[in-house]
Amino acid sequence: MITFILNNKTIKTSENSGMTLLDFARYQQRLTGTKIGCREGDCGACTVLVGTLKNDNVEYQSITSCISPLGNAHGKHIVTVEGTNLQIKLTTAQNAMKSNYATQCGFCTPGFVVALTGFALSNSNHNYENALNAISGNICRCTGYKSIERAANEVVEKLQDKKENTFEWLIQNEFIPDYFKNIPQRLKDIEAKDLDQPKGKYVAGGTDLYVQQADNLIDNSVRLIAEKEYLKGISIKNGSCSIGTNATVSDLWNHSELNSYFPNFKKHLKLVSSEQIRNMASLGGNLVNASPIGDMTIFFLALNSDITVLKPDQSERTLALKDFYQGYKTYDLKEGELLKAISFELPSQQSYFNFEKVSKRTHLDIASVNSAIHISVDNDKISEAHVSVGGVAAIPKYLHETSKFLTGKSLTSKTILEASDILQNEISPISDVRGSSDYKRLLARQLFFAHFTESFPKQFTLNDFVQHA
Repeated sequence: MITFILNNKTIKTSENSGMTLLDFARYQQRLTGTKIGCREGDCGACTVLVGTLKNDNVEYQSITSCISPLGNAHGKHIVTVEGTNLQIKLTTAQNAMKSNYATQCGFCTPGFVVALTGFALSNSNHNYENALNAISGNICRCTGYKSIERAANEVVEKLQDKKENTFEWLIQNEFIPDYFKNIPQRLKDIEAKDLDQPKGKYVAGGTDLYVQQADNLIDNSVRLIAEKEYLKGISIKNGSCSIGTNATVSDLWNHSELNSYFPNFKKHLKLVSSEQIRNMASLGGNLVNASPIGDMTIFFLALNSDITVLKPDQSERTLALKDFYQGYKTYDLKEGELLKAISFELPSQQSYFNFEKVSKRTHLDIASVNSAIHISVDNDKISEAHVSVGGVAAIPKYLHETSKFLTGKSLTSKTILEASDILQNEISPISDVRGSSDYKRLLARQLFFAHFTESFPKQFTLNDFVQHA
């Protein structure tokens, strides 16, 4: 029995776990403020909040309910736009949208209101940049967006005096209704145990599977693994990092120690999808999706990561991520096996990591080509190099020959130019909707150069590589 709190109502349902949260809210509960837009997690019209009980407090994140399985709501507090309403007046977020004329047809408005409410509930710094990040997954086709940005700024201004982690302040200042203060105890009281799901397709966040296979998943058994503790967590020890495959990009974003090893971490991660998707998509799902342009796959390939695979008999095996992919959408994972963890050596004072991505729009888009590098330099000599690139082969591509060539060479423009030629021989892009093969070759080359101009700005400029254009 799936048990959770939907707005101010405790729900117990025997509906199929694979049903989408959106369909349950709209068709079973008649909460039609949550809109159906793209059904691919791109437009944000279906945004809801998910509250998770942690250390006697409830932490809220926004997600797109159109690609979230109902079973993932088990033991949580789900908030639709109706659940943000006050009895006789507009909430602060609603009023900000109204006073700034930030709504026209109104179709997108509930998603924006929920996302801004989630921003108010979050523990992030309540500044304008983070407010825009919070609504980054919400699309509006009417207002030109500037009025929405002004509404977000009004919310920011009214949050300046907020005391940390207090529902009371948010209730008093009309951000949320007063029932929120009872949610922590109510979640404790329902004592939701793990759902019994002995068979079916493994589903974590579902952000890719529900785009491709929603009808099949809705009607059949699924094995939801998003809440499995043995697949969670980020551990840093002795210069190494191990990340459970249930971790999300937001988990990486919010991990202060991990950020200390990657100076531009949030800048890189912001290129990955929207906040709603970063909150729900699992890293393991990104790896087994096996997309040739998977952003986090390219990220972890350049870190020369290993992956731990859990076998059906609970034993484990470990292999290099660069050896995992065997062909287009095929990989070394046998029936019943599950990715458990990703591990890698952290950057040191002598090493540099960089991630680059080109897509048709800067954010909220899949890459035409993406690339990453992790390079160690000692006395102007490259002691170790790992380079990856996506969108130029049938698999996420670890550049074996390019990485091997760089290792042991002096860090000079001549070395980089010669390595770029080797890179071109390692890739085999095809022409598709994201660009011609020649265009992708150009991007791969330019992103490779960008790694060095970004990592060593005092040593290299793009002019050093113009002759190779």
